[in-house]
Amino acid sequence: MTLFTTMMLITITLSIILMMVAHLLPDTSPDFQKLSPYECGFDPMGSARLPFSLHFFLVAILFLLFDLEIALLFPLPWADQLALPMIPYIYTLVLIILLGGGLAYEWIQGGLEWAK
Repeated sequence: MTLFTTMMLITITLSIILMMVAHLLPDTSPDFQKLSPYECGFDPMGSARLPFSLHFFLVAILFLLFDLEIALLFPLPWADQLALPMIPYIYTLVLIILLGGGLAYEWIQGGLEWAK
């Protein structure tokens, strides 16, 4: 057997064993304490199962998207040291145009309006 085959066999065997242990071990009998929301030791004041507003998720996803855009643009100043420095700048321009167009579309459609 090659090293790769041995490692794959060990990995698959260990994964199957861990999945079986994780499936068989937990106690799945929910009681009042497990089902009640935790509010710093106080009795719950209301239902903790209320749905969040869809606008909250939209704003959160937009924040994550633009936060990741900053992470993608961070190494851009080092593009000057490449053999063809214009290629990363073109990719960056395409990315900014796509994200800006998506943001403009959401803004025009009123998806960013918090209160309606």
